[in-house]
Amino acid sequence: MKLSIRHDTTYRYEDQVRASIQYLRLTPQESERQHVLDWQLHLPRPAHPQRDAYGNILHVLTLDEPHEAIVIAAHGQVEIDVENECEHDHLSPLPFLRSTRLTLADGALQEFARAQCAERRDRKAMIQLMQALHDRIAYVPGSTQVDSTAAEAFAAGQGVCQDHAHAFLACLRYLGVPARYVSGYLYTDAEEHLASHAWAEAWLDDAWYSFDVTNVLDRPERHLKLAVGLDYLDACPVRGMRRGGGGEQMHARVTVAPGHLQQAQQMQQ
Repeated sequence: MKLSIRHDTTYRYEDQVRASIQYLRLTPQESERQHVLDWQLHLPRPAHPQRDAYGNILHVLTLDEPHEAIVIAAHGQVEIDVENECEHDHLSPLPFLRSTRLTLADGALQEFARAQCAERRDRKAMIQLMQALHDRIAYVPGSTQVDSTAAEAFAAGQGVCQDHAHAFLACLRYLGVPARYVSGYLYTDAEEHLASHAWAEAWLDDAWYSFDVTNVLDRPERHLKLAVGLDYLDACPVRGMRRGGGGEQMHARVTVAPGHLQQAQQMQQ
């Protein structure tokens, strides 16, 4: 399946920002599942690509002069291999056993993980856990913040795709299964779900398998991966810091469409 993506992000500030730095993980990379046909990143000034600790393509945008807005645009085409269920990696999966503040399993999550999986650590057990978490945490946009933890979303019984992924990671790492957070895009007909998406991957049988709790999907047929990490903070597409500026408004618009890039661009007009 060929997917065309356009992702526009605009930051506007009440006052002038004296200086800012943005960490951008907005560029997909080649893998067994995805072939990048074309990808372009438009920034206020050039930023050279590099690799972060998890192998993601990272651009660091530094603006030293005063500014009142930042406009970032990414677009391109990627071919998805819908027959490929997993990805292999030459890097060790063991770092993804480590929990973070956002993915730490409290007593309730530990009990939930044991109840769903018992002693099983196979893919079928992971799918059962995914389905149970989907039923336990309702998808409610705006119900959590970017710094909400897996335990908080689980206790509240509601959250968004980020919370679903964090809760799944918390359970798997508690069970001793390496698992990582994934940011990217999802092509879906459901209007209530944003095209910018997050899911999880688990290390099973020497490969990474996808688990999308929000949509109860264990095959990444319509998923385009941008970045991976221990949690949202490692893999989010745009993350930055600034000096000054006062209040901030952020507007993001994402279009994911099958077919040619021109079709996606026409949808933006």
